[in-house]
Amino acid sequence: MSVLAKHTQGKGGPDKIFRISGMAKARAAEVGKENIINATTGAFLDANGQLITMKTVEEVVKTIPFRDSAEYAPIEGTKGFVNAAIDGAFREYRPNGFIDGVATPGGTGGLHHSIYNYLEPGDTVLTMDRYWAAYKSICRECGRGFDTFVSFDENNKFNLPALKEKVEELLAKQDNLLYILNTPAHNPTGYSLSEEDMDGVLDVLKEAAKGGKNIILFLDVAYIDYAGEKEEVRKIFKKLSGLPANILTIVGYSMSKGFTLYGQRTGAMIGVSSSEEVIKEFADINQYTSRATWSNINRPAMRTLATIYNDAELLAAVCKERDDYYQMIKARADIFTQEAKECGLPMLPYVAGFFLSIPAKNPDAICEKLHEENIFAVPLAAGVRIAVCAVPVRKIKGMAAKVMAAWKAFEE
Repeated sequence: MSVLAKHTQGKGGPDKIFRISGMAKARAAEVGKENIINATTGAFLDANGQLITMKTVEEVVKTIPFRDSAEYAPIEGTKGFVNAAIDGAFREYRPNGFIDGVATPGGTGGLHHSIYNYLEPGDTVLTMDRYWAAYKSICRECGRGFDTFVSFDENNKFNLPALKEKVEELLAKQDNLLYILNTPAHNPTGYSLSEEDMDGVLDVLKEAAKGGKNIILFLDVAYIDYAGEKEEVRKIFKKLSGLPANILTIVGYSMSKGFTLYGQRTGAMIGVSSSEEVIKEFADINQYTSRATWSNINRPAMRTLATIYNDAELLAAVCKERDDYYQMIKARADIFTQEAKECGLPMLPYVAGFFLSIPAKNPDAICEKLHEENIFAVPLAAGVRIAVCAVPVRKIKGMAAKVMAAWKAFEE
């Protein structure tokens, strides 16, 4: 028996990542935490499996008066926060054009608003076939469809022809196209689009826009602060300057990873357009939808970001901590990728970030096999995701060979 409305029936069930992480924790209770590898969690953990947080951010949070923390925040976000989020996202590569931002609960909130406000019910969202599973869940919750294109060609290059084909296919059926592009440090592969890749993407979208239909490019940059040289990876933002008025870019910015404030659920959706009218509409509608869903978000976290960006010393300290953490993740990924190469384990192209991926036809079977070695990873639609952010160097060593053994059992 169900008392649910028809459009909600059939949804639900445990999240796969949290379910497998729970299995890892249960095994750790049996055999000892040191004897298991939990490569499921999308959070940065230290050598002892404890969450890594930024000391500078922690100290700033402590300085915020409780009365200020307890007060309601403006629905659109405090002005200081929105300005800091725009600065934090773009830095010296702020695109030319009209720009505004709306506060959201993490990057997820911006995805929800974009899917809901820029597509009609029944329209379809487009992204790569290697994707964060929540994209599909949000689409389903909003009554929108979900489609993908093959991410990489036979040479493991970003697949522009496949993107072009899907863009044309969807625009033949709907007036607006929303393309979610997670770069740099893509989840789950760790790929980052090159400047050449980005030029190709924008060429495809500009050509498609000539027909008069609207294109919304959602850039999910949740992992940008762990994507390598902090200024180099932001060069793609300058390419958003001067796009046709019927192409709106929305940048999904989050404090979760870059400021180790995962649980504070604070972020912003940042609109970029050559049209002032489009950006005013962007700010108006997304504030309205915020009021109709969560109302407003976490005021102390917004105050934290604004405080850091108004103090050069604090900002420098945060950047230093973050750069040190980036090097820690890089060291882990370097070991895995080198050992994968040595043992012949196939990998999707990794550049930087929290995750890397192994292509596989039988990911569930591989992950179950790895449980025998007390290794817990996440099976995805066409591969196995490994969270190098959560595995210390001592446990990374030798891991690729064990993954290869499980892979060979089902893929050869």
